[in-house]
Amino acid sequence: DERIHAVRPHHGQRDSAENLRRLMSGSQIRESHRLGDDRVQDAYSLRCAPQVHGASRDAIRYVHQVLTTEINSATDNPLIFAKDKIHLEGGNFHGQPVAIALDFLAIALAELANISERRIERTVNGALSGLPRFLTEHGGLNSGLMIAQYTAASLVSENKVLAHPASVDSIPTSANQEDHNSMGSISSQKAWQVLKNVQTVIAIEMLVAAQGIDFSRIRPKSRKLMKAGKGVEAAHRAIRKVIKHLDEDRVLHDDIELALELVRNNVVLDAVENAIGT
Repeated sequence: DERIHAVRPHHGQRDSAENLRRLMSGSQIRESHRLGDDRVQDAYSLRCAPQVHGASRDAIRYVHQVLTTEINSATDNPLIFAKDKIHLEGGNFHGQPVAIALDFLAIALAELANISERRIERTVNGALSGLPRFLTEHGGLNSGLMIAQYTAASLVSENKVLAHPASVDSIPTSANQEDHNSMGSISSQKAWQVLKNVQTVIAIEMLVAAQGIDFSRIRPKSRKLMKAGKGVEAAHRAIRKVIKHLDEDRVLHDDIELALELVRNNVVLDAVENAIGT
């Protein structure tokens, strides 16, 4: 509801909430839960998605601003000011602004994976989702998408280590002349690895969500098929063009890799934007 986010108007939160409203617009699945659902509230990973996603969006926006400033800056030493016919010794070479920003980026990205993994768990856990356990129709013989959640959990755990800031450390060099260093190169390496891990976790959530939607379409009692929201339907179609429904166990590595390509190449994003606009 837009009113919730208007009274706490962080830009990222409002944008994320707007995205969800547009994604779910016209969802018969969502409407089916308005009456007769015994849950009072959704878990934080669902109910607080705009707040958590939005905080990461705002953090990424800040990092973008810092990096845009940096790549358009002069960081030489000395700096030559030709018009003034002077050279100045300074410290613009110091990487602290970028180091802190990239540490912040790693944290912001890691949080997206954290909350994504919680939704993955809630979807494969039949006791929480109301869907078949591990999203398989043949439980007992098949483990379904159980291992997909294991994979996401391991990547999230790795991110927790990588999110430790490098910029708070400093080892002096050059006979203590360079007595405070940003360690920004380490920040950048960690942020890059966290990004790759997060992309994989999001790919797994898409994989799991598509399977969950396959089961959620069936209207209780009448057995009629329900539609998801306009944006969700577009995302589901894009995924199913490449990855088929999991009828029985198969090696999940290939499915995850295919889903990862959909994330990295913006295939699902483009499909959704074509359906509901940017």
